[in-house]
Amino acid sequence: MSTYLLVHGAWHSGQCWERVVPLLASAGHRVAAPTLTGYGDTVHLLSPEVGLDTHVEDVVTLITEQDLTEVILVGHSYAGLVISSAANRIPDRIAHLVYLDAMVPEDGETAVDVLSVAQAQIDRALKSDSGWRIPPLPELPPPTGLFGVTDPADVAWLRTMLSDQPVRCLQQPVRLDNPAVSTIPRTHIHCVVGKPEGVTRRPVPAIQPNGTPARVWELATGHDCMITTPADLTELLLRLG
Repeated sequence: MSTYLLVHGAWHSGQCWERVVPLLASAGHRVAAPTLTGYGDTVHLLSPEVGLDTHVEDVVTLITEQDLTEVILVGHSYAGLVISSAANRIPDRIAHLVYLDAMVPEDGETAVDVLSVAQAQIDRALKSDSGWRIPPLPELPPPTGLFGVTDPADVAWLRTMLSDQPVRCLQQPVRLDNPAVSTIPRTHIHCVVGKPEGVTRRPVPAIQPNGTPARVWELATGHDCMITTPADLTELLLRLG
């Protein structure tokens, strides 16, 4: 039995993994898909003080309080930053890092360093009435849709779990200064359909930080693959368990 910890991206909640969790569990694995502070059922905690460090603490606290070990830590999109810093804090508890169509940072980088279009989101938020809220991205024509989701029923369901993103999440830097974190194996899963204009992905270095060849898998679907192709995503994740 493996332990999978699935961390959602910006604007989403843990509910987005609803179609993946039972598939992993039915294969005999332990699965957790928490909602980070400020989203979903914790939206009442959304504030200007919520940032990347808050979400890293969410993940570290869950792992330590539940005494989880050998964790396959999956971060979707923005959560690539979250799982990186979380693994830096508790590398001895992490068996594998999975960057699921995710930001992949270096030490000291912010979201803007990884994805330059994030600066425009920050600028708009700072000039808005709130001064700190970033609303979800708009729905675009297929194949981009709403975070890569184009089926009308799925789009309607996805809308129920979206909320604003605090600007501080994009401003706080990732910490990867613990040498032990570089020994953790990594897998990158790229969703290759319907990328929004201006969004570019960093090339994955041929060699991982632990010295082994990079492992990069692709899914022929949009960004929110846990909604659009949960079975295909689960099949890939089970290869790691």
